[in-house]
Amino acid sequence: MTPFDTVLVVDWSGGNDTGPRETSDAIWTAVVRGAEEEAPLYHQNRLKAESWIAEFLASEMAEGHRLLAGFDFAFGFPTGIAKKITGSDDPLTLWDWFARELDDGPKGNNRFELAARINGLFPGTGPFWFNGTKTEFPGLPRRRADRSAEYDTDLRRETEARASGTFTCWQMGGAGAVGGQAFTGMATLARLRAAFAGRLSVWPFEAPDTEIVFAEVYPSLLRDQVRATLATGPDQIKDAVQVRLLARALARLGAEGRLGAAFSAAQGPSDEGWILGVGVEERLQVAARPDIRPPRLKDDCFALPPGVDWVPVDDALERLRGALSPVVDQETIPVAEASGRILAKDHIAQRSNPPLPNSAVDGYGFAHSATGAGPQLLPLVPGRAAAGAVFQGTVPEGRAIRILTGASLPDGVDTVVLEEDVTLSDGHVAFDGPVKPGANTRRAGEDVTKGDVALASGHAIRPPDMALLSALGLGQATVFGRLRVGVLSTGDELAEPGTPDDPSRVYDANRPMLLSLVRGWGYAETDLGIARDTRDTVRKALDDAASRCDAILTSGGASAGDEDHISAILRDEGKVQTWRIALKPGRPLMLGQWNGVPVFGMPGNPVAALVCALIFARPALSVLAGGRWEQPDLITVPAAFTKRKKAGRREYLRARLDTNGHAEVFASEGSGRISGLSWATGLVELDDGARDIEPGDPVRFIPYAALGLV
Repeated sequence: MTPFDTVLVVDWSGGNDTGPRETSDAIWTAVVRGAEEEAPLYHQNRLKAESWIAEFLASEMAEGHRLLAGFDFAFGFPTGIAKKITGSDDPLTLWDWFARELDDGPKGNNRFELAARINGLFPGTGPFWFNGTKTEFPGLPRRRADRSAEYDTDLRRETEARASGTFTCWQMGGAGAVGGQAFTGMATLARLRAAFAGRLSVWPFEAPDTEIVFAEVYPSLLRDQVRATLATGPDQIKDAVQVRLLARALARLGAEGRLGAAFSAAQGPSDEGWILGVGVEERLQVAARPDIRPPRLKDDCFALPPGVDWVPVDDALERLRGALSPVVDQETIPVAEASGRILAKDHIAQRSNPPLPNSAVDGYGFAHSATGAGPQLLPLVPGRAAAGAVFQGTVPEGRAIRILTGASLPDGVDTVVLEEDVTLSDGHVAFDGPVKPGANTRRAGEDVTKGDVALASGHAIRPPDMALLSALGLGQATVFGRLRVGVLSTGDELAEPGTPDDPSRVYDANRPMLLSLVRGWGYAETDLGIARDTRDTVRKALDDAASRCDAILTSGGASAGDEDHISAILRDEGKVQTWRIALKPGRPLMLGQWNGVPVFGMPGNPVAALVCALIFARPALSVLAGGRWEQPDLITVPAAFTKRKKAGRREYLRARLDTNGHAEVFASEGSGRISGLSWATGLVELDDGARDIEPGDPVRFIPYAALGLV
């Protein structure tokens, strides 16, 4: 799903003008743009709210923003009602009908009269009830109990049945007057939909692929978070709090790439609609929490001991490993959604695998003690044992039973002979002995025993792991939140790829490369763009990054030149260390913190940036994400090149294996030759010492795949 730039949440009201003073039970809106939360706005009546929303939508589109707008009222009625009223199954036709038939103003509307008219379409006294005026409207009962018996039920849409605490749509006034909100809300949205025709869609009735997407929401899905927030201060208005928290939650799910699951959760009849968030309530609740966390890393975690200047690669990796710890929170999610996530605790087998002794083949089972060498003839007992159908009874010693693969061994059976190795006749089975005791059977727990650690904390879940957890009875997994990694480029010389060619500038190659790396490593990447070479621009970029990321990767500006603003700002206003690593390519590695968020400064040269990211950023980010320190598997292969290496620095050469399995290296070691990165399938690692390499000499080769480069 294409991400949304802006989220708007509207708490609607079907009542009259509430006056200029902020109050509850009125219309409130909240906006989150990117990671920026705006203060909720109060609207004293529907006409003013509609005008403001229309202007807001136009402004967002003019800025090129994609917008999700959530409205707190029903987008539809239980299935069949739209057709009853309009003759069409299309619920949006019902919206247009309300826009034509509802007379709505700041001080009143004809919603009660309209409800009475709709009730007249039904036999008896129809489903709508409550008249809050002194005027009698024939057909609209004042009390729920006055409706005809067939309507005096708790008839709900499927989404309302799934969302606890919802009211039915039949009540037109009083506390829980969902019907009045739906009448006025549908009419309003019908007009907005017409005004932005072709650029606006209504989910789930239409695909959410336009610039503006309208969706039904229910802030009470966050009732616990709302209650906790209201408890922090007496002067807060509930409506304002709940739209702010819901806008935050939807925006965060979008930023984490998890909003698609909320859209795909819609079920039930196509004319009823669905509340966005029903089906993913736990995720929504986690996303609504305040983003305040104590710093996990010490302020001086990257500091080197006094007198240390050049740092060997192994020492640098060891120091980095010791300085880091997880910076993400934990959550519990279904195992089916856990692929790529990192376990936050040991997960214990809830049952053994297999849970009972069973047959590994289709064949015939018996007690081994009743058999011996030579031809064997055993009578069969009636029935059979099959997977999922446990044989009820005991197989007497000296008799056999038909058994299928995966079936639990019946009492009296400890050995199975393959059906291909037997002859059947007149209720007997014959085979040659001796047969090995326990042949063709699996012991209970021979794979995993109940109570064993199935997967340990820090393990990144792969598809095979999901099979193991599920087989052991684990439906939920406690995992770390997905690490949010921002990637920022700096420099006036950089241009966005795809813009007109300017020979005085270079296209930004590092940011797309690093973003792709982060995505391939399983983290939530955030493109922070290009920061120009001014202190204010770089500072604002870092502030933005720290507000919505758990770690930041930068490229360029990491040295001590006039335009190296990243290192200068971190030195003056944050925390920074520049490690001069005995490494080629990629000597300087900047490590720092901005507002408590770790910053990894990669070199500006793309070749050096990739090498530093693979060797240093990859294991560091894994630890920050709650995983293990990643060490790549190396293979020793013959060299297909000649090289004279000086002592003092570790070197990484762009390389690939030839048809003989020998490592050949790129023609040039120049760190500006980006094509060598694509030519290569891995790196040759040369130790810190001097070495003369001739073809056939053993060298260490690290495949790209072993570095998580996919």
